Amino acid sequence: MRNPYVYGYLPFITIILFSLTFGLFTVTESLTLFKSVGIYSGMREFLSEIQLRIFLLIVFALVYFMVLAAFKLIGETIHELAMLFFSKDAEGKTVNEARGGYVIFFFGGIASAVGISSFWLLALIFVLTVFIYFVYVIYKLSNHMTLGATVGVMLFELTIWLIFLALIVYVVFKLYNGIVSSLPFS
Repeated sequence: MRNPYVYGYLPFITIILFSLTFGLFTVTESLTLFKSVGIYSGMREFLSEIQLRIFLLIVFALVYFMVLAAFKLIGETIHELAMLFFSKDAEGKTVNEARGGYVIFFFGGIASAVGISSFWLLALIFVLTVFIYFVYVIYKLSNHMTLGATVGVMLFELTIWLIFLALIVYVVFKLYNGIVSSLPFS
């Protein structure tokens, strides 16, 4: 008999891996920004180079951890809502079968260590990992659902995520435009 909780720790480790790699990249970029702005020397008066890097890594990794954990929670909620609407499975077997896909995210988190020096490479690895996981889950679900239900789950999830991301982009642009228009020199 196989233990159903064998993959339970992988999402946590995956979020930590992605948080650390995105955090390390952000530390490097922020130190470059601090040097160009001129506040780096002031920060070095209080902290050594290593202390400053560790402090910034903790802060940035924690922020990325919170964002990725929120995305995981939102993603699972969207997926389970889609399963509520389109699946006839009353016992939850289809949800448990797709949990093996956590391994995809785990290897994506490990692969993200390759892209620490480039934001675009990190983003590409993350998006590719999400896409491969999505295809895997849809494939696993298609074994237990009709074609119409599988397409319904897929379209529901894509639509909700697109609406969610469009809302985020809209809010960011509205905030940016509000800040730029309130500047005295604009």
